[in-house]
Amino acid sequence: MADNLPKAYLLDLGLSDYAETYQLQQDLVAKRKSGELGSDLFLVTEHPATFTLGRRGGRENLMVSEAYLQENNIPLIHIERGGDITFHGEGQLVIYPIFDLRKAKVTVGDYVALLEEVMLQLAQKYGVVAGRDPRNNGIWVGDKKLGSVGIAIRHGISFHGLAVNVNVSLEPFSWVNHCGLAGVSMTTLALERGHDLKVATVKHDLPEILASLFKRTVSIVSEVPLSVNVQ
Repeated sequence: MADNLPKAYLLDLGLSDYAETYQLQQDLVAKRKSGELGSDLFLVTEHPATFTLGRRGGRENLMVSEAYLQENNIPLIHIERGGDITFHGEGQLVIYPIFDLRKAKVTVGDYVALLEEVMLQLAQKYGVVAGRDPRNNGIWVGDKKLGSVGIAIRHGISFHGLAVNVNVSLEPFSWVNHCGLAGVSMTTLALERGHDLKVATVKHDLPEILASLFKRTVSIVSEVPLSVNVQ
């Protein structure tokens, strides 16, 4: 029964600075480990235009100069998640689960598949048929990438997560050799369904999908729920 499921929380950060949210994730991982954050937490956000380089990230896959990025006020940030270079921008729905894999007894491979399934189900809600591609994690519509996954794990607790393109501008993606794969282009839910779609609309479906896939009761909160009972 639902009452017997572990608790989890969803905190909507709105539009948030990437570097500040990255620091928040690291703080929350430490609090999850100590028990001060007693349940798993899904951070939901959008970011202003930002490029990040993961552990496999190579500057050679970004085809504009850092001077150009600076002129356009677009940060380039090196981080420890898996994957290569990724663009974040308004109109892209980003979810960062602070999720204790050890307590949940979930393997890394199964966890990545869960994140992909979240995006697949969101796409399905809006009539977009997407799938996986063995060349690279994420979800795809043909050869067009719709959503990305990049995670890091510390003390058995995951952070970073997924990003699905809802109605984000695709121009900055053209500056990238995506995932080191030539000939890959990006797409959005809005483009694939043929008319506009807002991130705020897509967010409404998240609690139900997250609760079902992660087998949690998901409560929406307005601030980080510290000092709760450990699940």
